[in-house]
Amino acid sequence: MFGVPGDFTLLLNHLLDQQPGLFVGTCDEQGAGFAADAYARLRGIGVVMVTWGVGGLKLVNSTAQAWAESVPVVVISGAPGLGERAGDPLLHHKVKDFATQMRVMQDVTEYAAYVDDPQTAPRIIAEAFATARRECRPVYLEIPRDIVGEPCGPLPEIPPPPDAEPDPEVLAACLDDLQRELDAAARPAIISGVLVARLGLQAHLDAIARATGYPVAETLLGKSSVGSDDPWFRGVYAGAISSDTHVRELIDNADRVLVLGAYISDLNTGLFTTGLERAHTIISHQKTTHVGVRGYDGVGMAAVMRGLVDRLGATVSDRQPGPRLRPPFTASPGEPLSARALFEALRARLGHGHTIIAEAGDSLFGSADLRPEESGFLATAYYASLGYAVPAALGAGLARPDRRPVVIVGDGAFQMTALELAGMARAGVHPVVVVINNGGYATERPMMAGAFNDVPQMRYAMFPEALGSGSGVRADTEDAFAEALDTALADDSQPWLIEAITPPDDISPQLRNLTAELGKRV
Repeated sequence: MFGVPGDFTLLLNHLLDQQPGLFVGTCDEQGAGFAADAYARLRGIGVVMVTWGVGGLKLVNSTAQAWAESVPVVVISGAPGLGERAGDPLLHHKVKDFATQMRVMQDVTEYAAYVDDPQTAPRIIAEAFATARRECRPVYLEIPRDIVGEPCGPLPEIPPPPDAEPDPEVLAACLDDLQRELDAAARPAIISGVLVARLGLQAHLDAIARATGYPVAETLLGKSSVGSDDPWFRGVYAGAISSDTHVRELIDNADRVLVLGAYISDLNTGLFTTGLERAHTIISHQKTTHVGVRGYDGVGMAAVMRGLVDRLGATVSDRQPGPRLRPPFTASPGEPLSARALFEALRARLGHGHTIIAEAGDSLFGSADLRPEESGFLATAYYASLGYAVPAALGAGLARPDRRPVVIVGDGAFQMTALELAGMARAGVHPVVVVINNGGYATERPMMAGAFNDVPQMRYAMFPEALGSGSGVRADTEDAFAEALDTALADDSQPWLIEAITPPDDISPQLRNLTAELGKRV
């Protein structure tokens, strides 16, 4: 559980202290929300707890991101006691009235409720957690401080809703239709989306791919939903910002494409530069499936994938392929560091044993061809909130202590949440943070140049010293960056920050491709 204490949560914090390590404090509430988000992406559910008003309203952004990107985060807020509210006093942290925060949170969560009665509290809490898991969405609980500590009964079992499973006849019709389309294909392919990972269906996708031999690509948001070392994996498909031209040609030239759990959003499709034809595309999402233009409501991807596995006679296993050799990178001594060389050096070194966290923007686009293992890549590739990557390293490091977090972040985004590095060593998390220092928002400069894209210059390599933990190094040439990266990855005893200096107008090949594609439309 991540959070920042406040007077409306102090008793809750005191009770949580009875189990050391359960509550992990952060510098800021939004950082706590992002850490809980990353933890949930890797472990199935995350929890953040803050105080009312000044804390809860800071969580609107991170909670909105969790809703947009299907992340099961439980948001808990302490609140003024019921006995304090008589006469509608002007208590600190209050906005309009005592229900303001609840109304706001209802708009960005799947379930929101007051926990204000010991008789109903167990069911409300159980319903909240069950909803978060079932719907892959955030939920919100608000607890008045004078209710904390009141005795209540055990949590009940919450049965799934009656419509959780599709009608068998409709499912059979959908599978028949889907199978006819795939059987007629000469060049079929699969696109794996983020919900494959959220719903725990990686092994089913593996079974389908092995049984059919279909090539598989991922979306940016779904990157590492399957392992990049699988022989049938081809790369990231996102139109103009695909990981390479081969995967783009493969999907664009396929005559049938099975899309599993992917958001057809602008970033996932390289600003809609994909070549998918609706009539020849099968899209299966969490609660509905479309085979071409024919829709099957209530038939979600979990039922479709399990049904396909059964029909194919495929075997679902938890096997993990061994790591492939990464493409080598030879640094040119004294050559100024470029975005291209930076990402090539990362690709040559990162993979097994790492959780790669890419900030939104060119950090994400340039990471498209990195090769993480299954569930080894985190990014906000739809909602795209800046400031996510650094606090996400805390959540990722605690969720998967067997994998070291490696953060790729631009200087502008780093400035938003850099202080969250301060608590990582205390929590036993030692990330490697690569700050791309190009003086501002490099993703925006190609779209509209101006001084507004520049950010204050800071000595990023000195941050660990200022924060009292870790080491920092500055690199402005290819060989210096490669050496710094090797040193940091070899030393997991402390956090490392590498300040990578690149030219202000230099961007990754993927972003360059995207801006060139957009230029054709102007």
